[in-house]
Amino acid sequence: MSVIDRARSWITHDPDPETRRELEALIDRGDIEALQDRFHGELEFGTAGLRGLLGAGPTRMNRVTVARATAGLCGWLKQQVPEVVSRGICVGRDARLHSDVFERDVIEVIAGAGIPVWTFSDVVPTPVVAFAVLELRAAGGVMITASHNPPGYNGYKVYWENGAQIIPPNDRGIADEIRRSPEADEIPRLSVDDARDKELLRTVDSLREEYIERIAETASPREGRAEVRIAYTALHGVAEDTFRRVLAAAGFDDVHSVSEQSNPDGRFPTVAFPNPEEPGAMDRVLALAERVDADLAIANDPDGDRVGVAVHAGGVFELLSGNEVGVLLADDLLGRYQQAGQPVVISTIVSSPMLGPVAIEYGARWEQTLTGHKWIQNRALELEREGFSYVFGYEEALGYAPSPAVRDKDGISSALLMTDMAARLKGRGKTLVDAMDELWRKHGFFADRQISARFEGADPHAKMGAVVDRYRKSPPAGIGGQRVVRMLDLERQVQWTPVGLTPFAELAPSNVIIFELVGGHRAMLRPSGTEPKLKYYFYATAPAHLRNDLEQSKKHALDVLERMIGDLTRSNDY
Repeated sequence: MSVIDRARSWITHDPDPETRRELEALIDRGDIEALQDRFHGELEFGTAGLRGLLGAGPTRMNRVTVARATAGLCGWLKQQVPEVVSRGICVGRDARLHSDVFERDVIEVIAGAGIPVWTFSDVVPTPVVAFAVLELRAAGGVMITASHNPPGYNGYKVYWENGAQIIPPNDRGIADEIRRSPEADEIPRLSVDDARDKELLRTVDSLREEYIERIAETASPREGRAEVRIAYTALHGVAEDTFRRVLAAAGFDDVHSVSEQSNPDGRFPTVAFPNPEEPGAMDRVLALAERVDADLAIANDPDGDRVGVAVHAGGVFELLSGNEVGVLLADDLLGRYQQAGQPVVISTIVSSPMLGPVAIEYGARWEQTLTGHKWIQNRALELEREGFSYVFGYEEALGYAPSPAVRDKDGISSALLMTDMAARLKGRGKTLVDAMDELWRKHGFFADRQISARFEGADPHAKMGAVVDRYRKSPPAGIGGQRVVRMLDLERQVQWTPVGLTPFAELAPSNVIIFELVGGHRAMLRPSGTEPKLKYYFYATAPAHLRNDLEQSKKHALDVLERMIGDLTRSNDY
């Protein structure tokens, strides 16, 4: 079929007049390039579900892709979880454009499959949905969100019965069922009203209250804590109310919000990229923090599963990196750990190796997984079955999971624990920056930097893959003046050393290249699974003999880091 014929066929099955008009206008204009961009493939089901630009066609997020994904999910759950028709599926949404419409489609298709739906009466943070899946013993969960992506995106996040995001073989099984599902207008549905009448739709707003209570309990006792003032922004997302109530329940009432960013708004009118990692995203909360003389500036991303933190220290606000927050949380949680069983902490391969020596100090086990909390939490569950006690998991992209009550990253509980830690430190006349310096003096200085190259135009993933393939074919002998001692190719499951290639299968296949350098330094690159970005990760460590002089350690590691960055990224043409 020609691309025009494919577009016309899509129109006949599309229940959405808006996306039908979009395609009809492109056909009338003869805009073949735009049509090909929408029909050159399909939105890939992976990274725990779907995520993409809003619009018509199989490469976009729309009512057709959402309905067929839900039909595929129901079909796979019926095969794998026999009790699905009694346990049900938990469904939530954020405030992004079309999230309410997509949520209704999900509910109608699930109910049409004869499966009960547990849902909320309004928008809800992603961690609350992950919490609810476990509390309800649901067979699975769906969260309509594109997390921190720009306003033109939306997504479909899937949880398995264990409360964690899906991994193989369930992601592949669902994808296969999606391909076998009927056209969108042929999928059985039950209206929201009919589903409620048949008791297939139940509202579970009380679980938000249970989440607030459970997370507030993770803070330390109030004795010994100083009062702290927080400047906060939800970046137009859905976390504001839940964040405030969690902090209040734990005894932190002095919270000042960026008023123009406090209400959910999927257009994100005051921020170009609603990700606390992005330059400029926290400008307004930092300005507010200055005005109110806050101790901390905190930003959640739009669905509340990530958190950025800045600390008032030395008369200025210092942004903590994702790795710094992760190491601080790990050290604090391990220091307060009092349960039975050997504690375990988990980070991703692109996160700082500093978690290793921190874990050793407390006799904890440290493991690394592929990028994403779906890998962290599924590995945590395996280790728990072996008798270990999960304490904490994190990835450097501002994603932290400090409680087994939520088997995913949780920016709200992490914000509470950072506030709690800051309050205890303030009671001793110190800050989170001081605490980080103490850890560096103890374990050595670990410098890190992430560089992202955005790819535009048609088929950006193919372009990113070509860059990665160049390194596969011609590994560099050195990076930034540091000799490469090993290159790991996780996709092809091989490792390269100066003596040749050998198998490497310690991690699941993934399109990641890791360069290990003499001196313990590392460089990595991988295409993002959620955005058209090629991500580079750089880590440099200070030699042991420099550890007594922190400033000298920092200078040494940062000099190495800058040379590595310049060397690895300078020759690539994007």
